[in-house]
Amino acid sequence: MGMSLTIDHILPLAAGGSNKLENLWLACRQCNEYKQARTRVEDPETGELTPLFNPRTQQWIEHFHIDNDCIITGLTAVGRATVVALQINRTILVAARRRWIFVGWNPLRE
Repeated sequence: MGMSLTIDHILPLAAGGSNKLENLWLACRQCNEYKQARTRVEDPETGELTPLFNPRTQQWIEHFHIDNDCIITGLTAVGRATVVALQINRTILVAARRRWIFVGWNPLRE
């Protein structure tokens, strides 16, 4: 099960971002659509406005955990806010993660 990827602007063009390589990342098309032009969202635990995860400057393992059912939870405000904002545990994404692990590829644990 493949996921359609698109180029994501970490700092969206609408928020002053650029097309420079250091501002670009591959993202699931739907995650990118859920992100829209946001760079900060509310942390569901504290209610405070929190930056979204930046894969160019932050380590995945510090902000997220994936359990044996392939559900991702946020460990920090950044992680929690990103999981909710991008709807990271949509059924199709969880199914894709399970297939990746089944065939021996798990980019989230590497």
